[in-house]
Amino acid sequence: MTVRNPDREALAHGRITNESIRTKPGVPTWALKLIMAVTGLLFALFVVGHMAGNLKIYLPAHDGEEAIDVYGHFLRELGEPLIPYGYFLWIVRMVLLAAIIAHIYGAIVLTARSKASRGKFSRTNLMGGLDSFATRTMLVTGIVLLLFIVFHILDLTLGVTPAAPDEFIHGAVKHNMIATFSRWPVTIFYVLANLCLFLHLTHGIRLAASDLGLTGKKTRQVFVILAYIIPAVVVLANIVMPLSIALGAVS
Repeated sequence: MTVRNPDREALAHGRITNESIRTKPGVPTWALKLIMAVTGLLFALFVVGHMAGNLKIYLPAHDGEEAIDVYGHFLRELGEPLIPYGYFLWIVRMVLLAAIIAHIYGAIVLTARSKASRGKFSRTNLMGGLDSFATRTMLVTGIVLLLFIVFHILDLTLGVTPAAPDEFIHGAVKHNMIATFSRWPVTIFYVLANLCLFLHLTHGIRLAASDLGLTGKKTRQVFVILAYIIPAVVVLANIVMPLSIALGAVS
C-alpha cells in the first residue's frame, strides 16, 4: 500500500499505516486517465486536420479566389441548410473547449494525486533522453499551448487587437495569415509554441496508448512510431508556414 510520507522505521520493520491517502477519491484515477487519453487523441486529430488545411496557402488562386479562402468558406458552409452558415465551426470549437476543460482538470487532479502518493520520494530520468525531458516538461508545455490557443483564437479567429494585426479582415484567411506572420515576434512565438506541441504530442500519444489498454507488443511499437512521426510532420509544417510568410516566400 502506498502512503504519504511513510516512516522509514515502520517500513524497515514491516509496519505500515492503514490511513487512506484520499478521503474523498472523487473521479476514479482510471476514468481521469481515460479522459486525458481520449481528449488528447482528439486534439492530435484536430492539429493534423488544421495543419493540412493551412497548407492550402501554398496552392494557387482559382478564378481570382485564394485556395485557402475557398477552404475557409467551405468549412463555414458545412451543414447547410440543416444548420445555419458558420455554425459548424462553432460546434467544433465548443466540443474542443469542453475537451480542453476536461483535459486540464484531469491533468491537475492526476498531478496532485501523484504527488500525494509519492510523498517525499520521487523518480527522475527513468527513461533518459527526449522521453524524460518530454515527461518532465508536460506541465510547462501544456501551459504554453494553452496560452498559444488563446492567442491564436484572438489573432486569426476573432481578430482582436493587439493580438491580431490592424489589417485583419473577417473571412480573408490568407490576407490575415500574411498580416499576422509578417510580425516577427508573433512568428517566433508560433515557432516556440509548436516546439512545445511536439514534446506534448510525443509523450501524450505514447501515454494514451497505455491508458487505453493498447499494451500488445506490436501495437506499442506502432504507437511509438506514430508518437514521433505525427508530431514531427505537424510541427514541421506549422513552423515552415509562418517562416515562409515572414521571409517573404509567400505573399
